[in-house]
Amino acid sequence: MAYSEQELLARLIQCEAGGEGDNGMRAVASVVMNRVHITYGEYARFPTIRSVIFAPDQFTCVKEVVGGQYNPQNIYNMRPEQIHWDIAAWAIAGNRLWTTGQALWFFNPYSPYCQPYFPTQVGSFAVRIGEHCFYNPTPAYANT
Repeated sequence: MAYSEQELLARLIQCEAGGEGDNGMRAVASVVMNRVHITYGEYARFPTIRSVIFAPDQFTCVKEVVGGQYNPQNIYNMRPEQIHWDIAAWAIAGNRLWTTGQALWFFNPYSPYCQPYFPTQVGSFAVRIGEHCFYNPTPAYANT
């Protein structure tokens, strides 16, 4: 696929957090860039935006099929608007949403509550933004 890294990030932002407002979109972009820049643990093996986005089983929006059904909300169907491009450029320039800390994970629990750890014990709850819970790495993450 010939998408630039900025376009891939813009598409992922729109797909994963397009309805979460500016801070929700910035938080998702921050997670991607935190993964790009971390120097230890499993994500140290993915040093580019492209490798982070396409790492196996990380983002639902990269999958064209989910649960045996076509997933129409995938990055290939996204048409990023200026806000998505702007947030992608903001994150690539080194900016992060401070409330997410060093978050490496996010997910929508479809519940008003965020679990204290995700996944397992390698991430601890940092903040909820919109419908998503964000998790910072614990010391156990270094062993992944």
